[in-house]
Amino acid sequence: MTLPGPRSDHDLLRAHVDGDPDAFGELFGRHRDRLWAVALRTMGNPEEAADALQDGLIAAFRRAASFRGEAAVTTWLHRVVVNACLDRIRANKVRAAGALPDDLETYAGRGSLSTSDQGPLPEEAADVSERRRVVIEALLTLPEEQRAALVLVDMEGYGVAEAAEILDCAVGTIKSRCARGRARLAPLLGVLRHPEVSPDTSRNPPATSPVSSSDPPRGPPA
Repeated sequence: MTLPGPRSDHDLLRAHVDGDPDAFGELFGRHRDRLWAVALRTMGNPEEAADALQDGLIAAFRRAASFRGEAAVTTWLHRVVVNACLDRIRANKVRAAGALPDDLETYAGRGSLSTSDQGPLPEEAADVSERRRVVIEALLTLPEEQRAALVLVDMEGYGVAEAAEILDCAVGTIKSRCARGRARLAPLLGVLRHPEVSPDTSRNPPATSPVSSSDPPRGPPA
């Protein structure tokens, strides 16, 4: 006897629309870590990220019937959550970094591109925390559209085409937003590559992307 395999994302979303009370929860549980990572890095503040993620999930729950299958379900979910983040940023004019949570390392291998099974050594923890703080504060100086593009492409590892689908814009627009965002971040984050040189005096910012994708997000709220 062959046991049925797990339902696909499309099957779960359709089951939710058809009245299955457990389907949406199962779908969210499947993608919660990466959705949370995107919300946290876009908002830069765990409380705001939790609210934005909740706004996005409520919107997805209510609008599930409008999904036409033109993109992957996970792409659609990301689009809804990112739009909720951008709406909250515009409404609240979030610009200052909030206090970082104490347990960012707990979910080091979930919802991010981190491939290491080991966290930083104790002597490295302070440096990792400081680098994370600098990156988050720098991201918060960007216009929200540039920030969202960089979070998806440079920190979460999405391809430019998929990021364009999520943000519902042209591929060229994503490339332009990423290029402008990287140019603005380079003088702010150059100190991470050259700690002996201050951001005000560094005249040779790195040519590569200044945003590190190894920064692990905190896990989503229960």
